[in-house]
Amino acid sequence: MNRKFVCWAAAFVLSAAIVGCSKSSNQSSSEGQSAAPAATKTVDMATAGSISGVVKLDGAPPKYKPINMSADPYCVKANPNPVFPDEVVTGDGGTLANVVVYVKSGAEGYSFPTPSTPVTFDQKGCMYTPHVVALMVGQELQVLNSDNTTHNIHPTPADNREWNKSQPPNAPAITDSFARPEVAIPVKCNVHPWMKGYFAVLANPLFSVTAKDGKFEIKGVPPGTYTVEAWQEKYGVLDQTVTVAASQAATSDFTFKAQ
Repeated sequence: MNRKFVCWAAAFVLSAAIVGCSKSSNQSSSEGQSAAPAATKTVDMATAGSISGVVKLDGAPPKYKPINMSADPYCVKANPNPVFPDEVVTGDGGTLANVVVYVKSGAEGYSFPTPSTPVTFDQKGCMYTPHVVALMVGQELQVLNSDNTTHNIHPTPADNREWNKSQPPNAPAITDSFARPEVAIPVKCNVHPWMKGYFAVLANPLFSVTAKDGKFEIKGVPPGTYTVEAWQEKYGVLDQTVTVAASQAATSDFTFKAQ
């Protein structure tokens, strides 16, 4: 028999065996992956509890220079006093504002209706207000322009659709929404580069955003054990395990370390 033919036949058989093993391995891996549990349970408000606490900063906050708004005379006139960046805002005793505290995991088996009330994000005094907003997947976001100058709203997500819309004075509200969870989406104004904010898009309504007093409260939490995460734009995230008993209030405080 021709030696070339024998070599070719042997190579063919070996190749087929490798392909067969590869397919078998892929099929086995696919079959071993279990589907995520369907969200079929609804929250019984009669037994739901809550999670509350305070977020603080351990250490001195950064010292920021006043924002230079001279590129737009309207912005200068609208702010007779110095305006500082909102990246780190603290209150008495180091309490920390603009921190998103939310149930990161543990509530996947529950179904939550999308809130019908829109979340408002305003452009006022040539700053975004509030600096950080949290909303649910699919919930309507309304962007307002309370200034007598043109702004634009430009979210730059990693896992959602990016958009960039101009909004002149007295224009109607811009409405939009996000299809996937993402904490958090930076948003900027291309007209006024100092204007920066964040959208935190969550899979459930179990979240809260701290004010200057650092306090948060998450209501309507079904009994169970959860991973609760606190997100801050400069200091990152902190996670805690929290157990909520039926109709009880659990507490969980977070402390970020100043860099």
